[in-house]
Amino acid sequence: MLTSDHGTGEGELTVHGHVHAGFEGVREAFAQVVRDQPQPTGQQLAVYREGIRLVDLWAGPAVDGDSLTGVFSVSKGAAHLVVAMLVQDGVLDLDRAVSAYWPEFGRYGKDRITLRQLLAHQAGVIGVDEVFTIEELADDRLMAERLAAQAPYWTPGTAFGYHGLVIAALTGEVVRRATGRSLQDWWEHRVRRPYGVDFYLGLPEELEPRYLPVQPAVPEPGESAQSPQEVGKLLATAFSTRYMPDLSVFPNFRRTRALGQGSAGGVASARGVAGAYAAVIGGLDGRPALLTPDTMETFSRIHSEGIDVVGGGESRFALGFQVLDDRYTALGPDAFGHGGAAGAMAFASPRHGLAYAYIRNRFALGDSADRENSLLIQEVMRSAARGNG
Repeated sequence: MLTSDHGTGEGELTVHGHVHAGFEGVREAFAQVVRDQPQPTGQQLAVYREGIRLVDLWAGPAVDGDSLTGVFSVSKGAAHLVVAMLVQDGVLDLDRAVSAYWPEFGRYGKDRITLRQLLAHQAGVIGVDEVFTIEELADDRLMAERLAAQAPYWTPGTAFGYHGLVIAALTGEVVRRATGRSLQDWWEHRVRRPYGVDFYLGLPEELEPRYLPVQPAVPEPGESAQSPQEVGKLLATAFSTRYMPDLSVFPNFRRTRALGQGSAGGVASARGVAGAYAAVIGGLDGRPALLTPDTMETFSRIHSEGIDVVGGGESRFALGFQVLDDRYTALGPDAFGHGGAAGAMAFASPRHGLAYAYIRNRFALGDSADRENSLLIQEVMRSAARGNG
């Protein structure tokens, strides 16, 4: 049974949408998150279980359940679901050298880098010495060509670091060389279109009126955003801070949205992202799972753990996905997904049959978005454990 709420709060703080009976606590948690925003923020939350949408909520200026916005690294989830499907199909081999698919990549000591190492952020090919411009960053094909001619920033396989804006350009070129089709094309024709999910790697121009621009973070009194001078050299290279000191602008360029840059250029709604993950683990529209249990286990298992040499902090990566149970203790080790720079989070939990997506269109400062997701995820798991819905 669905229950609705169109009266929580006033004006921009009103929470709209529906939850299944038994998930009212999720709506209350979402309302708390909305109330706690220091600045007006567009937010959406969607949760599926066994293919059924249990939670569908939204709030904020000009936002509805169909609104689309830039989801940054949540895009990597779509990109690497494609890779996982092609590995499952036997088209790609995780332990084959990238250069076997893409000979030009094998220069400057990169000839032995495997697809597995690439997906685990161990390749050391985080950017280029000349640094990509914003226009170049929008184009995965152009970046792949330049990255092939770049020496790695560490000996591949000896360390790991987040390939934040280039990982899907690299894996996407492997897909293109192996299949003759782009990663974006595979996503569109194998996942997005068949399931009708609003999660785009390449936003059609006719859908532009539904796009809500991403808003920059607004520091509270006494707070300040990190200045470019405070960014380490590897991080500055990986995120091209010379040309893009404020990452929030990236998806607001039509070129980024049109080309569907696979690392950070995706556009989606929470419904669309959660629906895609629901399709992956099975049950959406009564269809079988897109990935087998063995494939999900392979791609969700820890491959890199310790100090991320790009970001400088403790981190863990699976294959193309983030490992999430340390950040969100309510989740088990089988959960796989990816967060996004504005504070979005999306994942599937095969054990619980859950698919979750929280999307926001304003950058969060510090760890505030992690706290928001922790609150929401805890309540989702609590409601699901009660066996309702």
